[in-house]
Amino acid sequence: MNAPTSQGRLFLVPTPLDFGCAEQAPVSDVLPVSTLAIAASLQHWVCENAKSTRAFLKRVGESHPLVAPLAEQQITELPRHVHKKGDHQSGFDGKPLLAAALKGHDIGLISEAGMPAVADPGSSVVRAAHDLGLTVIPLVGPVSLLLALAASGLNGQNFAFVGYLPQDAGERSARLKQLESLAHKTGQTQLWIETPYRNAAMLSGLLQSLQGSTRLAIASGLTLPSARIQSHTVAQWKKGLQGPDGHTPAVYAIGP
Repeated sequence: MNAPTSQGRLFLVPTPLDFGCAEQAPVSDVLPVSTLAIAASLQHWVCENAKSTRAFLKRVGESHPLVAPLAEQQITELPRHVHKKGDHQSGFDGKPLLAAALKGHDIGLISEAGMPAVADPGSSVVRAAHDLGLTVIPLVGPVSLLLALAASGLNGQNFAFVGYLPQDAGERSARLKQLESLAHKTGQTQLWIETPYRNAAMLSGLLQSLQGSTRLAIASGLTLPSARIQSHTVAQWKKGLQGPDGHTPAVYAIGP
């Protein structure tokens, strides 16, 4: 798979959604054999975090022998400022990270959880690959946003992912009301994510800011045995329903 050719390819390699969680599902339960086989065949990587990439490759190696030991894997991290600003608009040039592909080696693009370049860094590398004429191949694996949307009961024909909401309580409340108004006017589902330790503050802000008739769906721990997916009106949530804990990644969605 990774023997030098005239030009390498860029594989978008999804990872399990259990990054940072206390429990982990067997990697073969959430990634198909074909994805695991390709991941095991790659030796060149562009990633969000080298440590988590090695941890993922170690899990892959338990079912599919790696083409090279972990110590020999060529792993390059995206610059930290790309994570902070979002590489879809930072003007970062990802072409230098794809030098191995120009020498004929396939490269894997990977994030800490889920599909790279979707709610995670990596889009600049994908753009660079297209600009260089490289073949881009997305592999099959879990995407938390789509799993949450499908299980929410909200509009799956018209939806928008809005990233992270403001941390400041006042700014967050204003943004929530803006998204709620848009959802009610257009029927468009609004989705976002939050850092786990702010889950409690997010739920509190939602219950204080939204109308009782608005439907709020929260999906946490997706693909894990402990996964919780709840979809109720805000009025029902206010009756004491429990939200996600402070350690588990969650996806939030609202709609009419």
